[in-house]
Amino acid sequence: MIPVEEIKKLFKAVYPDAVEPVIVRSPGRVNIIGEHTDYNEGFVLPAAIDKAAYMAMSLRADDEMHLYAYDLDKSFNTHISEIKPSKGASWPNYILGVVAQFIRKGIAVKGFNAVLTSDIPVGAGLSSSAAVECATVFALDQLLQTKLDRITMVQMAQKAEHEYAGVMCGIMDQFASMMGKKDHVLKLDCRSLEFDLVPFRLETLKVLLLNTNVKHSLASSEYNTRRNECNQAVAWIKEHEPQVNSLRDATEAMLDKYVLPKGELIDKRARFVVQEIQRLITGCKDLQSGDIVSLGKKMFATHEGLSKMYAVSCPELDLLVDFVKDNDTVLGARMMGGGFGGCTINLVKEEAIDKLIAVIKPAYEKAMNLPLSYYIASVEDGTTRIN
Repeated sequence: MIPVEEIKKLFKAVYPDAVEPVIVRSPGRVNIIGEHTDYNEGFVLPAAIDKAAYMAMSLRADDEMHLYAYDLDKSFNTHISEIKPSKGASWPNYILGVVAQFIRKGIAVKGFNAVLTSDIPVGAGLSSSAAVECATVFALDQLLQTKLDRITMVQMAQKAEHEYAGVMCGIMDQFASMMGKKDHVLKLDCRSLEFDLVPFRLETLKVLLLNTNVKHSLASSEYNTRRNECNQAVAWIKEHEPQVNSLRDATEAMLDKYVLPKGELIDKRARFVVQEIQRLITGCKDLQSGDIVSLGKKMFATHEGLSKMYAVSCPELDLLVDFVKDNDTVLGARMMGGGFGGCTINLVKEEAIDKLIAVIKPAYEKAMNLPLSYYIASVEDGTTRIN
């Protein structure tokens, strides 16, 4: 975590004449289980982590926005009255998009100075963009005293990403960043946005993220293909079961009857989602009873399904999961995120992490000719004001 005094000093160096800023911490996230279930109106199980974006912000007397990204050493200035997506640098759009949401709600936005810094590894699939959006919406809410509820702020952050960053993301990332709670995961219903806090007490275990440092170009095109394949399965079921509106409503018996006879590939995709929703529901019961071993087995099963049935893994991710599956210090592992690169998430006994890294890092780097980076994460609270 970045100390508050360090952020204050940084803000003062950039804006020596500005009033003392509001400082907001907004975390990245991991998803324990429940992949590709969000757009099928199922459940996801994310948690906020101890890596976060930090936004220091104070109001100005004019309508100018002065933004500074410390980690990039880049500045961006514009007028509130002239707000539009940045065509050059992409990083301001996560902030500008949020300001646009306030304006759309008819809230009078004043000019402000802002400094952004972060210790979330970029490109690791930990949702650094959602953290920036949530930090921005929370800081503006504090300064403008708009008293928005957290769910509204989550929805504004998601719309900022849709409209200004051009990424049609689900709501999980912003939701986890804003609503997370220390030592808990969020069982989020992607249909209703209702959620339950489920205890996630790891005690002698840690969340270890292994970053493949690869992102295959298939990711975006195959993502859209999977959505279409899931929709096709729903359409075939709906011909006979009109109450089925998404794979959330489907059963394996329905797939056997209406989907498998028409298309083996479509059945395979849909069956993974139906099974994954069920895995998440029973995985939450494991957590309620403190049975991390059973949850870990479900994580391995999820990876197997993502690799063989949903076909969104890649050789790099498969190697990392295969490497740890017979290691009794690793209780669960799977690829995390949309697929075709990014990280694996692993539940590892804390005292075994150094030894594991010492063997897996050279093995991966030799096999794939790529660097392997890693992060140890703990589960922390969601977006908070820290000064």
